[in-house]
Amino acid sequence: MATPITEGMLLWEPSEHMKEQSNIRHYMQWLAREKGLHFTTADEVWAWSVDKIEDFWASLWDYFQIKASKPYETVLVERKMPGAQWFPGAELNYTEHVFRNITSSQPAALFKSEAQPLTEISWDELHRQVRNVAAALRGMGLKRGDRVVCYMPNIPQSLIAFLATASIGAIWSSCSPDFGTRSVVDRFQQIEPTVLFAVDGYQYGGKIIDRRATISELQQALPTLQKTIVVPYAFNEIDITAYRDAISWRDIPASPAELTYEQVPFDHPLWVLYSSGTTGLPKAIVQSQGGILLEHLKNLHIGMDLKQEDRFFWFTTTGWMMWNLLIGGLLLGIPILLYDGSPGYPDMNALWQFAEQSGMTFFGTSAGYILSCMKAEITPGQTFNLSKLRGLGSTGSPLPPEGFQWIYEQIKPDIWLASVSGGTDVCSAFLGGSVLLPVYAGELQCRLPGAKVEAFDDHSTSLTNEVGELVITEPMPSMPLFFWNDPQGQRYRESYFEMYPGIWRHGDWIKITSRGSAIIYGRSDSTINRKGIRMGSSEIYRVVEDTPEVLDSLIIGVERPGGAYYMPLFVVLKPGVELDDALKASIRARIRANLSPHHVPDEIIAIPEVPRTLNGKKLEVPVKKLFMGIPLEKAISIDSMSNPHVMQYFIEFARSH
Repeated sequence: MATPITEGMLLWEPSEHMKEQSNIRHYMQWLAREKGLHFTTADEVWAWSVDKIEDFWASLWDYFQIKASKPYETVLVERKMPGAQWFPGAELNYTEHVFRNITSSQPAALFKSEAQPLTEISWDELHRQVRNVAAALRGMGLKRGDRVVCYMPNIPQSLIAFLATASIGAIWSSCSPDFGTRSVVDRFQQIEPTVLFAVDGYQYGGKIIDRRATISELQQALPTLQKTIVVPYAFNEIDITAYRDAISWRDIPASPAELTYEQVPFDHPLWVLYSSGTTGLPKAIVQSQGGILLEHLKNLHIGMDLKQEDRFFWFTTTGWMMWNLLIGGLLLGIPILLYDGSPGYPDMNALWQFAEQSGMTFFGTSAGYILSCMKAEITPGQTFNLSKLRGLGSTGSPLPPEGFQWIYEQIKPDIWLASVSGGTDVCSAFLGGSVLLPVYAGELQCRLPGAKVEAFDDHSTSLTNEVGELVITEPMPSMPLFFWNDPQGQRYRESYFEMYPGIWRHGDWIKITSRGSAIIYGRSDSTINRKGIRMGSSEIYRVVEDTPEVLDSLIIGVERPGGAYYMPLFVVLKPGVELDDALKASIRARIRANLSPHHVPDEIIAIPEVPRTLNGKKLEVPVKKLFMGIPLEKAISIDSMSNPHVMQYFIEFARSH
């Protein structure tokens, strides 16, 4: 690369035309005209939005012309976390807001996979299929509040099934079919689903992955299932009689009835997402129809500046919250682009070719994908016609300055790069881009409207230009309603509010600069974040420690310079057992089969003991801190340990790595 890149180097500035045509400028003009509020900068809008939060969210209700069959009584009952009640009294429907955008002037979606060419889905066709599936679900007895689960890739049928589910007021939840059976069961079993949508298999990296046997395993493990709808996707024909109470997607009858929209309260559950904790089962996070509706309209329109002429893409699976955000593009009437397959098949140019073919204007992906493109030394800007591409979004993990530089050198010098950070927990972003602001290497441009992000030290002091814990100090409508099977809210409170009562602690290290930009330095807790896939260590432990030769285990994930990520697995073996290549291969195979390829460690190391607290908790975070160069005395209080002598091993191991 020509010039050595440094954090904070100016890389891009918006033109005056871009600022003038931006959605946020339009919103500011609307606020002046309709509300008598006058702002000139993005920071002024943010400061008002997090100070007068009731006025801000009420303004979005009016600005986006939210369609409600019953009006709201008040915007926010009380400013508190957890337990904030938003827009009580209002009744609405998410799917209704999608289909108020029906048009014949552009498609609703475009789809491509490894095996299928680019195809368009019209608004009329999407509406027809959602109507048919919704009628079929109602015919099965599905009603408001019932759970529908999906084990399918990012294909049109997943989108259709979701919109049909939401139209009824039922609750949606999905897992990608690259998840192994156990991983899926750990999630779906918690919410006791009534209906399962599943594919027979899928193609990835040029190979067919057969999931026909997995469907039977899921049926057996989910006793509440009353119906299974199988989508023939990898194979032309499927024997439906092999499954109990099942029908083929192809046999869903055409419905003569109109598509109706069940009117539900603002805080009625829309879907359940999963964010793996470090102990126990993955957390089943419940978010509301109204909260997601408002948050996604705000994020996509004001944050990502998406307009009617855009074509919006995010490379994602149905197991990542970015799929849920991607389909939110339909709320704005914008064509969304769906892709199913490996981003590296037949080579790393696959998605850039898709960008050219589809007329993509906004390309969303993970930092890990961008770094993989760098390593592959591809030159998309020279190889493909990306003239329509105006924005690129990166999330999942911190994008290092080198990633920023590669985008401006190898994609387009005038592209707007929006590095964003948020979480499954709110199904949105706290920090992201603004077309009113410059882009600096390694930095997220700003805190997004409605998200009162601060950096806290251990004493709840707000920091500027110093690294602290990422906290949210005012409620947001898309924060979880609750966790499933957490009736007292104990697990919810422990997840976000234990360190700072009444303040949301997200689990990331952040520095907020004096100019309002921010830098994320990775996880401050033990959640593993590898290539944008967040994983709880407990899932890995359950599989690893089920291996007959393994007594105990410890896994950590460490951010490395240049965006690299190191994920070692430490195992305690039974007496007389040797950690040879065969055992390592066996452990890796178990993890891959039961969880996913993302969970497979970079290295497996035998250790004599796992470091633990006096009450037996594994010390993942202190070991991770040693790898980050933090001295032992600052990483852990030795007095809190049951076996402090084992830390010397990790000090030496971290030093050698």
